[in-house]
Amino acid sequence: MKVVHICLSDYYLDDRAYQENELVEEHLRQGHKVLVIASTQVLDNEKRRKYLPAGRYRNSQDVEVIRLPYHLWMPRALAKSLRFHPGVYRLLDEFTPDVILFHGMCGWELINVSRYKKDHPDVRFYVDTHTDFINSARGLVSKWGLHFLYYRTIVHWCLPWIDRILYISQLTGEFARRFYGIPESKLEFFPLGGHPVPDGEYDTLRRHTRQDQDLTEDHILFVQSGKQTRQKRLIRTLEAFSGNPDPRFRLIIVGSLLEEIREPAQALIDSDDRVRFLGWKTPAEIRALLCGADVYLQPGSQSATMQTSLCCRCVPVLENIEGHGIYTEDNGWLVETEEDLASVLTEISSGTADLNRMRDASEKLAREHLDYAVLARRLIEDTPEPNPSR
Repeated sequence: MKVVHICLSDYYLDDRAYQENELVEEHLRQGHKVLVIASTQVLDNEKRRKYLPAGRYRNSQDVEVIRLPYHLWMPRALAKSLRFHPGVYRLLDEFTPDVILFHGMCGWELINVSRYKKDHPDVRFYVDTHTDFINSARGLVSKWGLHFLYYRTIVHWCLPWIDRILYISQLTGEFARRFYGIPESKLEFFPLGGHPVPDGEYDTLRRHTRQDQDLTEDHILFVQSGKQTRQKRLIRTLEAFSGNPDPRFRLIIVGSLLEEIREPAQALIDSDDRVRFLGWKTPAEIRALLCGADVYLQPGSQSATMQTSLCCRCVPVLENIEGHGIYTEDNGWLVETEEDLASVLTEISSGTADLNRMRDASEKLAREHLDYAVLARRLIEDTPEPNPSR
Protein backbone atom coordinates (compact mmCIF):
# COMPACT_ATOMS: atom_id res chain seq x y z
CA MET A 1 0.00 0.00 0.00
CA LYS A 2 0.96 3.66 -0.35
CA VAL A 3 1.16 5.61 2.91
CA VAL A 4 1.76 9.34 3.26
CA HIS A 5 2.73 10.97 6.55
CA ILE A 6 1.99 14.71 6.57
CA CYS A 7 4.06 16.64 9.11
CA LEU A 8 3.02 20.23 8.41
CA SER A 9 1.51 20.84 11.85
CA ASP A 10 4.39 19.11 13.60
CA TYR A 11 8.15 18.95 13.28
CA TYR A 12 9.62 16.12 11.22
CA LEU A 13 13.21 15.63 12.36
CA ASP A 14 15.25 13.17 10.34
CA ASP A 15 16.99 10.30 12.16
CA ARG A 16 15.14 10.77 15.44
CA ALA A 17 13.01 8.31 17.41
CA TYR A 18 9.78 10.30 17.68
CA GLN A 19 6.42 8.75 16.90
CA GLU A 20 6.28 10.06 13.34
CA ASN A 21 9.75 8.65 12.61
CA GLU A 22 8.94 5.27 14.12
CA LEU A 23 5.66 4.87 12.20
CA VAL A 24 7.33 5.90 8.93
CA GLU A 25 10.09 3.33 9.46
CA GLU A 26 7.64 0.59 10.44
CA HIS A 27 5.48 1.19 7.37
CA LEU A 28 8.62 1.01 5.22
CA ARG A 29 9.75 -2.17 7.02
CA GLN A 30 6.35 -3.75 6.42
CA GLY A 31 6.75 -3.31 2.67
CA HIS A 32 4.66 -0.21 2.00
CA LYS A 33 5.61 2.71 -0.22
CA VAL A 34 6.00 5.72 2.06
CA LEU A 35 6.13 9.47 1.46
CA VAL A 36 6.70 12.20 4.06
CA ILE A 37 5.41 15.72 3.37
CA ALA A 38 6.92 18.08 5.93
CA SER A 39 7.49 21.75 6.61
CA THR A 40 10.95 23.28 6.48
CA GLN A 41 10.83 24.04 10.21
CA VAL A 42 12.93 21.76 12.44
CA LEU A 43 14.73 21.86 15.79
CA ASP A 44 18.48 21.72 16.24
CA ASN A 45 20.24 19.76 18.98
CA GLU A 46 19.66 22.64 21.41
CA LYS A 47 15.88 22.55 20.68
CA ARG A 48 16.11 25.86 18.79
CA ARG A 49 13.99 26.39 15.68
CA LYS A 50 15.71 26.53 12.34
CA TYR A 51 14.65 26.17 8.71
CA LEU A 52 15.86 23.70 6.09
CA PRO A 53 15.76 24.38 2.35
CA ALA A 54 12.56 23.40 0.59
CA GLY A 55 12.86 20.45 -1.78
CA ARG A 56 12.91 16.66 -2.16
CA TYR A 57 15.44 14.17 -0.80
CA ARG A 58 15.70 10.62 0.50
CA ASN A 59 16.59 10.25 4.16
CA SER A 60 18.87 7.64 5.74
CA GLN A 61 16.00 5.11 5.78
CA ASP A 62 15.54 5.69 2.01
CA VAL A 63 12.17 7.37 2.54
CA GLU A 64 11.29 10.22 0.20
CA VAL A 65 10.80 13.47 2.12
CA ILE A 66 9.32 16.59 0.52
CA ARG A 67 9.92 19.80 2.47
CA LEU A 68 7.35 22.46 1.59
CA PRO A 69 7.98 26.18 2.11
CA TYR A 70 5.45 28.47 3.73
CA HIS A 71 3.32 30.55 1.37
CA LEU A 72 5.43 33.45 0.14
CA TRP A 73 2.58 35.96 0.04
CA MET A 74 2.28 35.82 3.83
CA PRO A 75 4.83 36.84 6.50
CA ARG A 76 6.63 33.73 7.77
CA ALA A 77 5.69 34.35 11.42
CA LEU A 78 2.01 34.35 10.46
CA ALA A 79 2.28 31.53 7.91
CA LYS A 80 3.93 29.15 10.36
CA SER A 81 1.17 29.75 12.93
CA LEU A 82 -1.62 29.37 10.39
CA ARG A 83 0.27 26.50 8.66
CA PHE A 84 -0.13 27.55 5.00
CA HIS A 85 1.90 25.55 2.45
CA PRO A 86 1.63 25.39 -1.35
CA GLY A 87 1.03 22.23 -3.39
CA VAL A 88 -0.32 19.70 -0.87
CA TYR A 89 -3.30 18.57 -2.96
CA ARG A 90 -1.09 18.25 -6.06
CA LEU A 91 1.44 16.07 -4.23
CA LEU A 92 -1.33 13.77 -2.98
CA ASP A 93 -2.72 13.55 -6.49
CA GLU A 94 0.72 12.51 -7.79
CA PHE A 95 1.37 9.93 -5.04
CA THR A 96 -2.19 8.45 -4.95
CA PRO A 97 -2.03 7.24 -1.31
CA ASP A 98 -4.16 4.49 0.23
CA VAL A 99 -3.59 5.81 3.76
CA ILE A 100 -2.96 9.38 4.97
CA LEU A 101 -1.81 10.21 8.50
CA PHE A 102 -1.85 13.95 9.22
CA HIS A 103 0.36 14.53 12.27
CA GLY A 104 -1.07 17.31 14.43
CA MET A 105 -4.71 18.39 14.59
CA CYS A 106 -4.17 21.95 13.44
CA GLY A 107 -3.41 24.02 10.38
CA TRP A 108 -4.90 25.13 7.08
CA GLU A 109 -3.64 22.15 5.08
CA LEU A 110 -6.16 19.89 6.82
CA ILE A 111 -8.64 21.51 4.47
CA ASN A 112 -6.70 20.54 1.36
CA VAL A 113 -6.22 16.97 2.58
CA SER A 114 -9.95 16.79 3.34
CA ARG A 115 -10.67 17.99 -0.20
CA TYR A 116 -8.53 15.13 -1.48
CA LYS A 117 -10.38 12.63 0.72
CA LYS A 118 -13.71 14.01 -0.51
CA ASP A 119 -12.57 13.47 -4.11
CA HIS A 120 -11.08 10.01 -3.28
CA PRO A 121 -13.43 8.48 -0.68
CA ASP A 122 -11.65 5.11 -0.58
CA VAL A 123 -8.53 6.70 0.95
CA ARG A 124 -8.18 6.19 4.72
CA PHE A 125 -7.59 9.55 6.41
CA TYR A 126 -6.34 9.75 10.01
CA VAL A 127 -5.33 12.79 12.07
CA ASP A 128 -3.33 12.46 15.26
CA THR A 129 -3.14 14.89 18.16
CA HIS A 130 -0.57 15.40 20.92
CA THR A 131 -2.22 18.60 22.19
CA ASP A 132 -3.43 19.06 25.76
CA PHE A 133 -3.87 21.87 28.27
CA ILE A 134 -0.33 21.32 29.59
CA ASN A 135 1.60 21.79 26.33
CA SER A 136 -0.77 24.08 24.37
CA ALA A 137 -3.43 26.81 24.52
CA ARG A 138 -1.90 28.35 27.64
CA GLY A 139 -2.14 32.04 26.74
CA LEU A 140 -5.33 33.92 25.87
CA VAL A 141 -4.34 34.52 22.23
CA SER A 142 -3.22 30.92 21.75
CA LYS A 143 -6.23 29.42 23.52
CA TRP A 144 -9.11 31.51 22.17
CA GLY A 145 -7.62 32.93 18.98
CA LEU A 146 -5.44 30.24 17.47
CA HIS A 147 -6.93 27.05 18.91
CA PHE A 148 -10.60 27.89 19.43
CA LEU A 149 -11.40 30.25 16.56
CA TYR A 150 -8.93 29.01 13.94
CA TYR A 151 -7.80 25.39 14.47
CA ARG A 152 -11.09 24.23 15.99
CA THR A 153 -13.09 25.74 13.13
CA ILE A 154 -10.91 24.01 10.55
CA VAL A 155 -11.16 20.65 12.32
CA HIS A 156 -14.95 20.84 12.49
CA TRP A 157 -15.16 21.73 8.80
CA CYS A 158 -12.97 18.70 7.99
CA LEU A 159 -14.62 16.19 10.37
CA PRO A 160 -16.95 14.63 7.77
CA TRP A 161 -13.91 13.45 5.79
CA ILE A 162 -11.63 12.44 8.68
CA ASP A 163 -11.99 8.74 9.45
CA ARG A 164 -10.56 8.96 12.97
CA ILE A 165 -8.67 11.33 15.23
CA LEU A 166 -5.94 9.47 17.12
CA TYR A 167 -5.08 10.77 20.59
CA ILE A 168 -1.91 9.70 22.41
CA SER A 169 -3.07 10.02 26.03
CA GLN A 170 -6.18 10.54 28.08
CA LEU A 171 -5.16 14.18 28.55
CA THR A 172 -5.03 14.76 24.79
CA GLY A 173 -8.30 12.88 24.41
CA GLU A 174 -9.99 15.15 26.94
CA PHE A 175 -8.61 18.24 25.17
CA ALA A 176 -10.06 16.98 21.88
CA ARG A 177 -13.44 16.24 23.48
CA ARG A 178 -13.88 19.23 25.75
CA PHE A 179 -12.11 22.05 23.94
CA TYR A 180 -12.34 21.04 20.29
CA GLY A 181 -15.73 19.33 20.69
CA ILE A 182 -14.74 16.16 18.82
CA PRO A 183 -17.44 13.46 19.09
CA GLU A 184 -16.47 10.17 20.72
CA SER A 185 -17.29 8.28 17.52
CA LYS A 186 -14.36 10.00 15.78
CA LEU A 187 -11.80 9.43 18.55
CA GLU A 188 -9.39 6.51 18.96
CA PHE A 189 -6.68 5.98 21.57
CA PHE A 190 -3.32 5.55 19.82
CA PRO A 191 -0.50 5.70 22.39
CA LEU A 192 3.13 6.59 21.98
CA GLY A 193 4.87 3.28 21.49
CA GLY A 194 8.20 1.56 21.65
CA HIS A 195 10.06 -1.56 20.62
CA PRO A 196 9.63 -4.52 22.98
CA VAL A 197 13.02 -6.13 23.55
CA PRO A 198 13.21 -9.73 22.23
CA ASP A 199 13.93 -12.49 24.76
CA GLY A 200 17.53 -13.21 23.77
CA GLU A 201 18.54 -9.56 23.61
CA TYR A 202 16.75 -8.84 26.88
CA ASP A 203 18.59 -11.66 28.68
CA THR A 204 21.95 -10.44 27.34
CA LEU A 205 21.35 -6.78 28.19
CA ARG A 206 20.03 -7.63 31.63
CA ARG A 207 23.01 -9.84 32.44
CA HIS A 208 25.61 -7.33 31.19
CA THR A 209 23.95 -4.35 32.88
CA ARG A 210 23.70 -6.06 36.24
CA GLN A 211 27.31 -7.22 35.97
CA ASP A 212 28.44 -3.67 35.12
CA GLN A 213 26.56 -2.32 38.16
CA ASP A 214 27.86 -5.07 40.49
CA LEU A 215 24.40 -6.46 41.08
CA THR A 216 23.46 -10.01 41.96
CA GLU A 217 20.10 -11.58 41.13
CA ASP A 218 19.00 -10.77 44.68
CA HIS A 219 19.39 -7.03 44.19
CA ILE A 220 16.30 -5.01 43.22
CA LEU A 221 17.22 -2.19 40.86
CA PHE A 222 15.12 0.99 40.62
CA VAL A 223 15.72 3.57 37.87
CA GLN A 224 14.56 7.18 37.60
CA SER A 225 15.51 9.14 34.50
CA GLY A 226 15.25 12.48 32.75
CA LYS A 227 15.77 16.17 33.45
CA GLN A 228 15.04 16.25 37.18
CA THR A 229 12.90 19.26 38.06
CA ARG A 230 10.71 19.79 41.12
CA GLN A 231 7.84 18.33 39.12
CA LYS A 232 9.74 15.04 38.65
CA ARG A 233 9.81 14.65 42.47
CA LEU A 234 13.26 13.10 42.72
CA ILE A 235 13.62 14.47 46.28
CA ARG A 236 10.50 12.51 47.23
CA THR A 237 12.00 9.37 45.69
CA LEU A 238 15.29 9.80 47.55
CA GLU A 239 13.60 10.46 50.90
CA ALA A 240 11.32 7.44 50.54
CA PHE A 241 14.29 5.32 49.47
CA SER A 242 16.42 6.41 52.44
CA GLY A 243 13.50 5.52 54.71
CA ASN A 244 13.63 1.88 53.61
CA PRO A 245 16.99 0.32 54.57
CA ASP A 246 16.54 -2.90 52.54
CA PRO A 247 20.14 -3.87 51.64
CA ARG A 248 18.96 -5.43 48.36
CA PHE A 249 17.68 -2.09 47.04
CA ARG A 250 19.67 -0.09 44.49
CA LEU A 251 18.64 3.18 42.83
CA ILE A 252 20.22 4.58 39.65
CA ILE A 253 19.40 8.10 38.46
CA VAL A 254 20.19 9.11 34.88
CA GLY A 255 19.72 12.53 33.31
CA SER A 256 20.45 15.88 34.94
CA LEU A 257 19.78 17.61 38.24
CA LEU A 258 18.40 21.09 37.65
CA GLU A 259 19.62 23.92 39.86
CA GLU A 260 16.30 24.11 41.72
CA ILE A 261 16.83 20.66 43.26
CA ARG A 262 20.55 20.00 42.78
CA GLU A 263 21.86 20.74 46.27
CA PRO A 264 19.32 18.75 48.34
CA ALA A 265 19.23 15.95 45.77
CA GLN A 266 23.02 15.60 45.73
CA ALA A 267 23.12 15.56 49.53
CA LEU A 268 20.60 12.70 49.65
CA ILE A 269 22.46 10.80 46.91
CA ASP A 270 25.76 11.17 48.78
CA SER A 271 24.20 9.99 52.05
CA ASP A 272 23.10 6.58 50.69
CA ASP A 273 25.66 4.25 49.15
CA ARG A 274 22.84 2.32 47.47
CA VAL A 275 22.17 5.30 45.18
CA ARG A 276 24.16 6.25 42.06
CA PHE A 277 23.80 9.26 39.78
CA LEU A 278 25.15 8.49 36.30
CA GLY A 279 24.36 11.72 34.42
CA TRP A 280 23.18 11.76 30.81
CA LYS A 281 23.07 8.50 28.87
CA THR A 282 22.31 7.74 25.23
CA PRO A 283 18.97 6.13 24.30
CA ALA A 284 20.79 2.82 23.76
CA GLU A 285 22.43 3.05 27.19
CA ILE A 286 19.09 3.88 28.84
CA ARG A 287 17.48 0.92 27.08
CA ALA A 288 20.20 -1.41 28.37
CA LEU A 289 19.90 0.03 31.87
CA LEU A 290 16.13 -0.45 31.88
CA CYS A 291 16.55 -4.08 30.79
CA GLY A 292 18.73 -4.56 33.86
CA ALA A 293 16.23 -2.80 36.12
CA ASP A 294 13.26 -4.19 38.01
CA VAL A 295 11.26 -1.01 38.74
CA TYR A 296 10.94 2.25 36.80
CA LEU A 297 10.15 5.30 38.94
CA GLN A 298 8.22 8.28 37.59
CA PRO A 299 6.50 9.72 40.68
CA GLY A 300 6.00 13.12 39.04
CA SER A 301 5.12 14.45 35.59
CA GLN A 302 5.25 12.52 32.30
CA SER A 303 7.98 11.09 30.10
CA ALA A 304 8.20 8.99 26.94
CA THR A 305 10.81 6.90 28.77
CA MET A 306 7.88 5.30 30.57
CA GLN A 307 6.83 3.48 27.39
CA THR A 308 10.43 2.42 26.86
CA SER A 309 10.54 1.03 30.41
CA LEU A 310 7.50 -1.15 29.70
CA CYS A 311 9.13 -2.40 26.50
CA CYS A 312 12.12 -3.32 28.71
CA ARG A 313 9.83 -5.24 31.13
CA CYS A 314 10.08 -2.85 34.07
CA VAL A 315 7.43 -2.53 36.76
CA PRO A 316 6.26 1.12 36.62
CA VAL A 317 5.59 3.41 39.57
CA LEU A 318 3.85 6.48 38.12
CA GLU A 319 2.26 9.67 39.33
CA ASN A 320 -1.47 9.25 39.84
CA ILE A 321 -2.65 11.55 37.07
CA GLU A 322 -5.22 11.11 34.36
CA GLY A 323 -3.94 8.76 31.69
CA HIS A 324 -1.44 6.74 33.72
CA GLY A 325 -3.90 4.12 34.99
CA ILE A 326 -3.92 2.18 31.72
CA TYR A 327 -0.18 1.52 32.12
CA THR A 328 -0.41 0.15 35.69
CA GLU A 329 -3.55 -1.99 35.79
CA ASP A 330 -1.91 -5.19 37.05
CA ASN A 331 1.77 -4.49 36.60
CA GLY A 332 2.58 -1.41 38.69
CA TRP A 333 1.47 1.34 41.04
CA LEU A 334 0.10 4.89 40.98
CA VAL A 335 1.39 7.21 43.70
CA GLU A 336 0.50 10.71 44.90
CA THR A 337 2.47 11.24 48.13
CA GLU A 338 5.77 10.24 49.66
CA GLU A 339 3.76 7.90 51.90
CA ASP A 340 2.35 6.17 48.80
CA LEU A 341 5.86 5.69 47.45
CA ALA A 342 7.11 4.41 50.83
CA SER A 343 4.22 1.93 50.87
CA VAL A 344 5.24 0.63 47.44
CA LEU A 345 8.82 0.14 48.62
CA THR A 346 7.52 -1.75 51.66
CA GLU A 347 5.43 -4.05 49.44
CA ILE A 348 8.47 -4.81 47.32
CA SER A 349 10.79 -5.26 50.31
CA SER A 350 8.40 -7.61 52.12
CA GLY A 351 7.87 -9.80 49.06
CA THR A 352 4.15 -9.01 48.95
CA ALA A 353 4.59 -7.76 45.39
CA ASP A 354 5.47 -10.44 42.84
CA LEU A 355 7.91 -8.50 40.67
CA ASN A 356 8.49 -11.40 38.28
CA ARG A 357 4.77 -11.66 37.50
CA MET A 358 4.48 -7.88 37.18
CA ARG A 359 7.45 -7.72 34.78
CA ASP A 360 5.75 -10.35 32.63
CA ALA A 361 2.57 -8.25 32.65
CA SER A 362 4.54 -5.18 31.51
CA GLU A 363 6.00 -7.18 28.65
CA LYS A 364 2.53 -8.38 27.60
CA LEU A 365 1.16 -4.83 27.71
CA ALA A 366 4.04 -3.55 25.59
CA ARG A 367 3.78 -6.32 22.98
CA GLU A 368 0.02 -6.04 22.56
CA HIS A 369 -0.48 -2.28 22.72
CA LEU A 370 2.78 -0.30 22.52
CA ASP A 371 4.80 -2.10 19.83
CA TYR A 372 5.25 0.33 16.92
CA ALA A 373 4.93 -2.60 14.52
CA VAL A 374 1.44 -3.27 15.94
CA LEU A 375 0.52 0.42 15.89
CA ALA A 376 1.65 0.82 12.28
CA ARG A 377 -0.41 -2.22 11.21
CA ARG A 378 -3.50 -0.79 12.91
CA LEU A 379 -3.43 2.09 10.41
CA ILE A 380 -3.08 -0.25 7.44
CA GLU A 381 -5.58 -2.87 8.54
CA ASP A 382 -8.05 -0.34 10.02
CA THR A 383 -8.35 -2.24 13.30
CA PRO A 384 -9.30 0.26 16.03
CA GLU A 385 -9.14 -0.71 19.68
CA PRO A 386 -11.71 0.23 22.33
CA ASN A 387 -10.89 3.55 23.97
CA PRO A 388 -9.77 3.27 27.62
CA SER A 389 -12.27 4.27 30.28
CA ARG A 390 -12.05 7.93 31.28
